[in-house]
Amino acid sequence: MTILQLPNTKPEAIAKLLNIKEIYYEKAILDYDRGQQILAQHSDARLIEVPSHWNIPELHGNSESAEDWNRIKRTVLVLGVKKSLQCRPNCRSSDFVSPSHANGCAMACVYCYTARRKGYANPITTFVNIERVIAYLTRHAAKQGMKLEPNQVDPKDWVYEIGENSDCSVDAAICDNVKDLITTFRTLPNAKATFATKRVNRDLLAYDPQGKTRIRYSLMPHKMAQVVDVRTSSIAERIGAVNDFVEAGYEVHLNFAPVIYSEDWLANYTELFEQIDDTLSEKAKAQLQCEVIFLTHNEELHEVNLVWNPQAEEILWQPKLQEDKLSQTGGNNVRYARGFKGKLVKPFCDLLQEKLPYCNIRYAF
Repeated sequence: MTILQLPNTKPEAIAKLLNIKEIYYEKAILDYDRGQQILAQHSDARLIEVPSHWNIPELHGNSESAEDWNRIKRTVLVLGVKKSLQCRPNCRSSDFVSPSHANGCAMACVYCYTARRKGYANPITTFVNIERVIAYLTRHAAKQGMKLEPNQVDPKDWVYEIGENSDCSVDAAICDNVKDLITTFRTLPNAKATFATKRVNRDLLAYDPQGKTRIRYSLMPHKMAQVVDVRTSSIAERIGAVNDFVEAGYEVHLNFAPVIYSEDWLANYTELFEQIDDTLSEKAKAQLQCEVIFLTHNEELHEVNLVWNPQAEEILWQPKLQEDKLSQTGGNNVRYARGFKGKLVKPFCDLLQEKLPYCNIRYAF
């Protein structure tokens, strides 16, 4: 391993959520301006060269890291070069899933599926070759031509998910990758970007998306979020940001995900829906849509969570109510049992339509 030291210009934008002490980096990132920019912002960090951003044994393969779950998210950053570029077809929140500009997250939601892929630690990995990602997306969108038939994703544009493996509102505090993507989609005549977020980053208000980026604020009842949404913006702050982001030129939808069953779940959602209705402007309500996703959990993540947040697992891991689901990557996931889940989806959607009749449900499962 090679350890470098560079001069310091530490940004204040990440101070509350991140305090980077160690940066693991692939040597190739030194050939990119974005890599040099990020390193220069963290001169006081210990810089550690590694062969691969994806396989760092002291992070990803170290079971003892689970006890330091939040510390690692706060103090460790990984820098790499994105090598494989492809757009995966999708049919729910987007038409396509963009190549990742980052993965991992500084927040620590206990149900997060991205944490399942790296083992015992899941800090942010930022890819510094953003120009290559943008060039690929531009070519891909051009090949699609105009969207001739509307679908539930969007009536006019091809929609690209740019935050499948990370939270773009947090990534934007690391570097300008997210800003560059939003700026790019502003120029594409047939496409728009989308991402879900649990963080309010008001720096994004200045990005001038011109209606070509859709933010989906993830929401759940405050009582539940206090236990399972760790290191995120509060539910009230997320709801309170919707009007401002609509005024700034974003399309803003809501992402009710994950919906987690508890004895008082419908009463809690009644309160949440009423808070949304009381807060949103008429302009925000006129463009509002949502998606509804019930909890899917994972056996390996369950074991990790038991080390650092066992209280949450009492809520998430309910074998009597859940059934196995084999994921596309071969993981052993669990979801609410089919018959039981059917009894949850309908009353949830009925309540939502009663309290927020202007909010179209794009899909619910």
